[in-house]
Amino acid sequence: MHGGENVMVILSSPSGVGKTTITKKLQQKYQSFKISVSHTTRSPRSNEVDGVDYNFVSIKKFEELIKEKKFYEYAKIFENYYGTLKKNVDESIKKNDLLFDIDWQGTKQLSNFKNLRMIKIYLITSNKNDLKNRLIKRNQNSLEEIEKRFNAFDEDIKHWNDYDYIIINENLDICFKQIESIINNFKRKISNFSQIIQ
Repeated sequence: MHGGENVMVILSSPSGVGKTTITKKLQQKYQSFKISVSHTTRSPRSNEVDGVDYNFVSIKKFEELIKEKKFYEYAKIFENYYGTLKKNVDESIKKNDLLFDIDWQGTKQLSNFKNLRMIKIYLITSNKNDLKNRLIKRNQNSLEEIEKRFNAFDEDIKHWNDYDYIIINENLDICFKQIESIINNFKRKISNFSQIIQ
């Protein structure tokens, strides 16, 4: 990946569109990318590790951090809080490009910080039924949960104009290549820009 300034890449999508797979692929292919580890109040799933998948904290602790304005963004999603700690981002971005797997609420809040170099990408499937099938196939969620996530889709769509790019994930490899070239072009632009300024 093109050198130069480190960037923040936000990937949002409805559940089940392949965002996590793409995030992991980017991280495997490019050593420069680190996934921003969010804080959350939800309990860990059996395969999740504290500090790697999420920083798991109590509701009380999370609400203290909100009061102290320690988050770049946070949101309450399906009864649980999720948030991005400023300190973690500010330290990581010095050495790495950062990937964010957050929703539209978080993206909107992050956009308020004009000093952050961000690319905002929204991933979608070609249609809603495809999404429902993917959620059912995933088998991680109860039917009630699937229904809830599926219904959130319509709410999500209203916020597409907050993103720089909307990509339809019909084929994972093509989708990955599109995201790759978006990031490379963005980095090239930044490094050209900083050379002009110097």
